Amino acid sequence: MNKHLIAVAITLASLTFLGCSEEPSQNTQQQQQQQLQSIDVAEVLVKSVQNWHTYTTRLEAPQQVALKPRVSGVIEHIAFNEGEQIKTGDLLFKLDDRPFLAIVASLAAQINSAKAALDQAQSEEKRATRLTERKAISTEQAESRTSTLRQREAQLAALQAQLTAAQLDLEFTSIRSPIDGIISRANITKGNNILAGQSVLTTIVSNQAMFAYFDIDERTWNSDFANISATDQQQVVMQKLGQSEFSYKGYIDFIDNQINSSTGTLRVRAVFNEDKNQLRAGSFARIKLAANAVNEKIIVPARAIGTDLKNNFVLTVGENNILQYKLVQLGERYGSLQAITSGLKVTDIIAVNGPARVGPGMPIAPNNVKIDSAGIAFTLSPDADASLTAKLTSKE
Repeated sequence: MNKHLIAVAITLASLTFLGCSEEPSQNTQQQQQQQLQSIDVAEVLVKSVQNWHTYTTRLEAPQQVALKPRVSGVIEHIAFNEGEQIKTGDLLFKLDDRPFLAIVASLAAQINSAKAALDQAQSEEKRATRLTERKAISTEQAESRTSTLRQREAQLAALQAQLTAAQLDLEFTSIRSPIDGIISRANITKGNNILAGQSVLTTIVSNQAMFAYFDIDERTWNSDFANISATDQQQVVMQKLGQSEFSYKGYIDFIDNQINSSTGTLRVRAVFNEDKNQLRAGSFARIKLAANAVNEKIIVPARAIGTDLKNNFVLTVGENNILQYKLVQLGERYGSLQAITSGLKVTDIIAVNGPARVGPGMPIAPNNVKIDSAGIAFTLSPDADASLTAKLTSKE
């Protein structure tokens, strides 16, 4: 009896032990499945893209005038409001013109006298001609009267030239704008004497267009822009200091005729036309210029890229949903997306949010999403151009 009881007890103990040993194993598997993180993953995009090059510059006005007087005098009146828009021919400064009026009047009187003397000389020359025909006057006297006539003619011409110059000086006492633009403040005020060709009265800059000069290195020019000319009006976009968007569109209208041998660069000019007076000469700006060549590149979200010391990497989804470490080379930035030049294949599936919560070798629970590229311009094609100014942002 005791032997049977002992055998039953041993059997029950064994079954209990086996049950206990199997239960933790099943729980461990369930816990591992529950601990897998749900990670957004997506197939990489393949897009036709152009490389973008960024240059810094300062805006220049196509026309700029340091206004100086053509005659010396005293400022009698200032006829403009400082900082306003002016037009060609607008009166800006008025000088005291009384000395100039006196010179004009004096020369006019001298011309009248010279005309009277000329009339007399003409009459005497005609009389000398008749008398010479009758041999009633010597040849020497006749030539003298002819010479006197020529002198009177020359004197009248000289006085008329002086009067023209005096009238110009009188006209120059009204100092007018030579260009359309924005006028600065008056450097010299009413009542002050100014010197012809020396005193800077104010400055005027045109504002209907702005130039942006920048230098492209020889290697980049030869690889990306060698086939363009100024007549192609290659498009560019511009960002002003303090702005996040490249909201101004322009085009290249000038390419220099030689490479600068000292710097190895080529001087290029872009022009920006605008009628809202938002661009100021001297402003710092950044120019983005797209290369002509269009290539297909793999595109991923910028946040999918991690940095490991000097390397950039992307986490891809491998067998059994285990993340893999892939070294990549970066291309251009397009809004929130980044071009990859090497390291990924078109069939790769990546962790969209990068190594923020996961790392290589970790199993994950993938959540399939799509990379959103709506509204981002990858080229300067007509379809992309409409959204270019709103979507191109600088991320260098």
